[in-house]
Parts: sequence; structure tokens; C-alpha cells
Amino acid sequence: MKIGFDNEKYLKIQSEHIRERIGKFGNKLYLELGGKLFDDNHASRVLPGFCPDSKLQMFKQLKDTAEIVIVISAVDIEKNKVRQDLGITYDEDVLRLRKEFTRLGFYVSGVVITHYNGQNSADLYRQRLERLNIKAYYHYTIDGYPNNVSLIDSEDGFGRNDYVETTRPLVIVTAPGPGSGKMAVCLSQLYQEHKRGVEAGYAKFETFPVWNLPLKHPVNIAYEAATADLNDINMIDPFHMDAYNQIAINYNRDIEIFPVLNAIFESIYGENPYKSPTDMGVNMVGFCISDDEVCCNAANDEIIRRYYTALNRMADGAGNENEVHKIALLFKQAKINTAYRKTTVAARERKEQTGLASAAIELEDGTIITAGSSPLLGPCAALILNATKYLAGIDHSVKLIPQSMIEPIQKTKVKYLKGKNPRLHSDEVLIALSVLSTQSEDCAKALKMLPKLAGCQVHTTVMLSEVDRKTFSKLKIGLTSDAARDTN
Repeated sequence: MKIGFDNEKYLKIQSEHIRERIGKFGNKLYLELGGKLFDDNHASRVLPGFCPDSKLQMFKQLKDTAEIVIVISAVDIEKNKVRQDLGITYDEDVLRLRKEFTRLGFYVSGVVITHYNGQNSADLYRQRLERLNIKAYYHYTIDGYPNNVSLIDSEDGFGRNDYVETTRPLVIVTAPGPGSGKMAVCLSQLYQEHKRGVEAGYAKFETFPVWNLPLKHPVNIAYEAATADLNDINMIDPFHMDAYNQIAINYNRDIEIFPVLNAIFESIYGENPYKSPTDMGVNMVGFCISDDEVCCNAANDEIIRRYYTALNRMADGAGNENEVHKIALLFKQAKINTAYRKTTVAARERKEQTGLASAAIELEDGTIITAGSSPLLGPCAALILNATKYLAGIDHSVKLIPQSMIEPIQKTKVKYLKGKNPRLHSDEVLIALSVLSTQSEDCAKALKMLPKLAGCQVHTTVMLSEVDRKTFSKLKIGLTSDAARDTN
């Protein structure tokens, strides 16, 4: 993987900046964490070199004075919203996050269910949390939010919400994904703390959009693509422009909510310490890009990846047409199309030549390897074998797994496990390679090449099974697929 981001520099200057912000307030700071505290795979894809757990490494230094509040929207619980990179629902991810935070030594004080309006699924989820001895709180839907400031900043607005009990100076507010209502939780807590005589502060740790990159920079466009289902829009921060005559990039929800935050700060402190939504942030990512071209290329790949993901979701009945159309419009802003992704072109050319489901991978040196389905192997399984043989210097004609070994596996899949597809999936091929590696030097060499696939890009001409998608994810391969099913 080509590196375009200086992660060590980021850890240093980002941690310094957060400490500085904490010092500007008293003994209570609510820090809204945009994105993910760890497993930040979007950031690692568009900023090659960014470590998915960078934020976590910073906060480890503060864990004795910090606690974590996890937020989930009742709407996402109702819809069984899935975290695409992990393939699990948001409600399950809350439990996973809590378990992981606790394992790492962080104190998780509770879970807030936002956008609550009496949903039965939210009630059942709260009961589940309480059975696990996890404190749970409701934050209610407020009519006219975020524009009805007088109602929001009242006993019938934020005052109606459950007060989240916290005990430590730094409260990190995080969630499985965007649109959860993290900022509203922080603002509600400021209101509730003020009622109890505590004048808490607020700051926002949001990685994207990157405020000091151009509005139409591919990294910022990739953020819009990632949140197309929320209809987020990157914008020039008008408040920042008025205050400083300086262009800064933010997004619509932060800009829309700023008058609310301004009113609440004025109610608590008599004045707002922030002059713009951008002022609220502590993001230093834009200062750590070491190779802009590498990041631009990675971001363009991500825009295309999001497009195919949206198409696949729509084909499965889980997405919507507006999401697809929005990302298609973003193509024009980024001045790209699907042909920008070399693997897309190569996979489709292979399919046109053979008439079979095909796949293509671009390796680190730019080499394109293709593969097609056969009676024995699916296109993903064949692609992994072809790619690892190339990387290991094994001649393409060599058959790593003999047909005599594949056929009994196929018999078991179809006859005993009642499967309809006899072809081996990618995970089954890797297991077969592992078994043979003790006897075959070529198989052992091919297996050792798997780490070199991390960061490579793959396109397939058919939608993949969950098994193949997860295999590519575990290998850290960037995957896109046409929204078509294999009819063979």
C-alpha cells in the first residue's frame, strides 16, 4: 500500500491539540467523537497510512480521567441498520464496542438511545441492556429540531431527556456510525449539568470533512459518498467566514445545529466560546497528509466503492435509489467514473471474453491479475490463487490444489450440507491451501503472500456471498462488485 498520511505526526499533534482544548474548560468536557474510536476503516482507506485505532491510542493516555458514553438511534434499532464494514447491526455493535472499550481499560458509563418516540424495538433493547447491567437512557425526539431553539432549550426539550450520570472530567461520546444524535446528547448534557450547578464544556472530534482541505477535494467528496444515505452535504462554514474571513469546510448538520449550541452556551455562560462550528472541532488530519496524490487516488477509489456498495444494497432491497443517484452526482464533482477503477475494466473485459463471472485485482506494483469462475472454483477463490502464485513467483500453470482434493469437498457441500453452489469459496480455498502447505512448498509460499494483498483493490462482475466479502475484508482488500447475480 502506498502511504500518503503521516500517522506518527498525527498522533503527536492531535493529542497535543486535544489536551489544549480540555485545558480551556473546567472540570467537565463533553467530547463528541465523530467517526469511530477504533476500526476507523473509512479513514484508513482514504488516508493510506492512517491506522484504524489512532484515536484509541491517543485516548489511552487519558483513560484514568475519561469515561465513554455510547449513543445509538432508536431509528437505527428499528431499521436493523447494519455497519457495512463489519456486517453487524448497530445494536450489536454497541455491545461489541462496550466490551472492547472495557477490555482496553476504559470506563463505559452507559448507553443513550436517541430519537426515542416510543418504539417497541428500543424498549426491548433497553431491557436487554439493563439485563446486562448496562445503564441505559432515553433522549426523546424534539419537534422542530434543530430550528425550534426556544423549545429545545427548555424543560419540554432537553429538559425532558434522561440525565446521563457521569463522574469523570472527560466524557467521550461515541456511536457505531453517523446520524446517531451524538451532538444532541452533548448539548442535552450541557443543559442538564447547568441545572445541577455544573458548567461543562463541549468540543467535537470529527475527522471528516477535513476542514482545511478544499470543498471539492476527493477526501471530502468521499465523506459525502460515505454518508449519502444520511444526505449529508459538505459546505463552506458561513459562521467561520463571517468571524475570520477564512474558508473552512464543515457539513450541513453541524452548521444547522450551531444556532442551537450558540443559544445553549449563551444560556449557560452568557456567551459562546465558539464563533463557528469549525471552532468546535479539534481535527488535525489535514496537517498530516504527506502525499496528496496518493490520498486523492485512494479517495476516488472509495467514492466508487461506496457507489457499488449502494447499488448492491439496493439490489438486496436494503438501500434506496436516492443514495445511488447522489453518489453518481459526486462522480461528476470528482471528475471520475467507474472506469477510473482499473480492476472494474479488467474484470468486465474478462467476463466479455469468457462469458463467465470474473474478478480482477490490482497489486501494489500496478499489476492486474484476473480470474473467472470454473466448475471447481468461484471467481474470488480463483483470484486469490492466481494473485498469490504471481506474488510467490509460481508459474500460472501450476495447480496448487489438485482436482482430486476439490471434488470431495464439493461432494460434501452439495450432498451432505445441501448446498446449491458446489464451487469452492475463498475461505475454503485458503483452508485447503493450509492443509496442503505441510506437504507442498508451493502452497506454503502462496500462503505467505496473503499479507501482501492488504490494500490491494478487487472488482467482481457479480455480487458476492457474505463468506467471500468477509474474507476480503479480513485480508484488508478493497472490494467492489457489480450489482448482478451469478446465474450459472
